[in-house]
Amino acid sequence: MVKKTGPSRKAAPSKQSNKKSAAPAQNQEASSPPPLQSQAEQQRLLDVFSNAFNSTLTSDDFAGLLQEVKQALFNRDFATAFGREDYLEAYAARWSPTRTLCYTTVFLGIKEHLDGVLASEEGNAPKPERSQPRSTLRMLSIGGCAAEHLAFASYLQSTSSNGHLTLLDSAPWASVISSLESSTNSPPPISKYASAAARAANRALLEPGQLSVEVVQQDVLALDADALTAQCAGGKVPIVVTLLFTLNELYTSGGIGKTTKLLKNLGQALAPGSLVLVVDSPGSYSEAALGKEKKRYPMQWLLDHTLLETETPGYSWEKLQSDDSIWFRLPEGLSYPIPLENMRYQIHLYRLEKSS
Repeated sequence: MVKKTGPSRKAAPSKQSNKKSAAPAQNQEASSPPPLQSQAEQQRLLDVFSNAFNSTLTSDDFAGLLQEVKQALFNRDFATAFGREDYLEAYAARWSPTRTLCYTTVFLGIKEHLDGVLASEEGNAPKPERSQPRSTLRMLSIGGCAAEHLAFASYLQSTSSNGHLTLLDSAPWASVISSLESSTNSPPPISKYASAAARAANRALLEPGQLSVEVVQQDVLALDADALTAQCAGGKVPIVVTLLFTLNELYTSGGIGKTTKLLKNLGQALAPGSLVLVVDSPGSYSEAALGKEKKRYPMQWLLDHTLLETETPGYSWEKLQSDDSIWFRLPEGLSYPIPLENMRYQIHLYRLEKSS
């Protein structure tokens, strides 16, 4: 089970521009990129959450549920934390909104690379009208849940693209995702006194059929090579694989050996041109222990060592982007039923290359 709590506040190492792992970088303050969404667009996403989980947010049991989920996460009892539908709804309502806004900013920030993996929906079919989405972006989100779902939906809406999303996690997220799908595919609630113009402008976030979502409840570390390939579009077309606040927990809970094997298997399973996007807590909050002496290694070092510094016959990885510490800050004026916090993260983006 993947623990997906918020990032920590401790300072992190500075950015590394070198493709290969090198000497440790000097510490510097986290960067804070400019917003890539308007405040109105961000508010719309928060409204999707408040509408989808209104009964949860207004429940008398909400505070108690959150405390029980926090305690289970603290005890690393993920089977309990993510084992009940009301826990999952409470988790999504509380922690996913900020993550959604952050992930949307991340996706928009790497748009030039995502454009490279867009695949035509129907090969040589006639081009559709300009006003219609023309391309399909396929994403496999390992450890993905509500935040990944709505962030991807927002990205598709912003770029007028079609998408297919596979959410692969061992927790039973289907009901939560169904609630979000209803909110993204239907116009938001509007006052019965709204004007005709307001009613005409009140549209759903997504057009019909713009995003298809598949929820797969499985432990990714338990998948064999064939099963993993099946989740990667059969290795036939490039896709985007995301591990958003997931990879370090796989290292910690599943073990470095199994997680390293997963990363290597991805190189075999994916089509050339596919991307792997890793976002996680910065600095020492993303470390894993190895060996009898339990020597601790930074997640980024383990990741680069596997993808960039290990000989792999038939394929290699190129690091496209890397930053050790970035702040995502919520603008003043956003409205949500409960307080939300800023968050900090590290980001690493890789592209798969295969020899012909």
